[in-house]
Amino acid sequence: MMNAVSRQTMPRTVWALGFVSMFMDVSSEMIHSLLPLYLTVTLGASVAVVGVIDGVAEATASITKVFSGYLSDAIGRRKPMLFLGYGMATLSKPLFALAGTPTLVFTARFIDRIGKGLRGAPRDALIADATPEEIRGRAYGLRQAMDTAGAFAGPLAAIFLMAVLGDDMRSVFWIAAVPGVLAVLVVVFGVRDREPPTAREPAPPLRMRELGRFGRPFWMVVAVGVAFTMARFSEAFLVLRATSQGLPITLAPAVLVVMNLVFSLGAYPAGVLADQKGPFAPLLAGIAAILAADVVLAYGDGLPWMFAGIVLWGVHMAFTQGLLAQLVAATAPENLRGTAFGAFNLATGVTMLLASALAGVLWDLFGPAATFMGGAVFAAGAALLLLMARRQAGRSPAT
Repeated sequence: MMNAVSRQTMPRTVWALGFVSMFMDVSSEMIHSLLPLYLTVTLGASVAVVGVIDGVAEATASITKVFSGYLSDAIGRRKPMLFLGYGMATLSKPLFALAGTPTLVFTARFIDRIGKGLRGAPRDALIADATPEEIRGRAYGLRQAMDTAGAFAGPLAAIFLMAVLGDDMRSVFWIAAVPGVLAVLVVVFGVRDREPPTAREPAPPLRMRELGRFGRPFWMVVAVGVAFTMARFSEAFLVLRATSQGLPITLAPAVLVVMNLVFSLGAYPAGVLADQKGPFAPLLAGIAAILAADVVLAYGDGLPWMFAGIVLWGVHMAFTQGLLAQLVAATAPENLRGTAFGAFNLATGVTMLLASALAGVLWDLFGPAATFMGGAVFAAGAALLLLMARRQAGRSPAT
């Protein structure tokens, strides 16, 4: 069985979506790796404001995913939403360079995250559409690994450009639009949409009562995702924590370089492990990693300890993000797959707003240790929910 699985070819669409994600993450992370310092140092915003901006932006993306996922189910096509989403994200990049106040940064993040919301659920659903179930963990892992390769290449490019341009963050933001344009071009010329089924059950009207069509296993996955998100607030706090321990501003993007390098290297092996053994063991390993990361980041003293915590944070991301998507695909009806990803991302996105806002308030009131130990408490709660979900799943194929 495993030999047959290993011989299956990864669909072209998965590779194309991986390259799209990679280029867009290069673009986005060139900006995001510098944005916390741009807000606090250049524009004078507080850490709480950073948390609120990041939280509202991610919540906006997740709310938008509900509608984009539903629309892609209703029309039977995914690519139009992908083009619109990646296009909006690319058009938002110049606004960061033009921003002179936190308000304009907020506007740019808002537009950028609407773009993310428009593309996220249709993209994840298209991977499930194009991939046999036997290699779906690998498919999500590959897409995540390529996405995260861009997420560490972007901050690395930002470090180089900051050194060359004399710490001119605005110029870096202008250059960040270039890989965004490349992402849109790959969507247009490289992504193959699914063919609309000749006979399919139509998507129901988008009403709250239609959520009852999803069973209890799906809602358990949502609950686990919410708990994970409360423990995994914005990576902006990793940048702020490292710079508070003496990391120079020019090297601040190195935080995301290291985290995303570990994330990228681990995402595909985690998908392979999930295909072979089921997703629950890797997810539990991811929780253990973020618990350890929170303790190290809360109480470690000096940059070596900070980067040890950042490495553990990357391990956590590798062993959770793609696997949660795999669980959503496994527990949702096929004709409502896009809607299911939208509902999942709505729940986790609103939670990200709460998590990042709470993290910022704890930092301002009690210091960084309180922020990270608060995350550790939520991670322990996520572990308990995951064990409950595993017990309920029993011998189902998703396990």
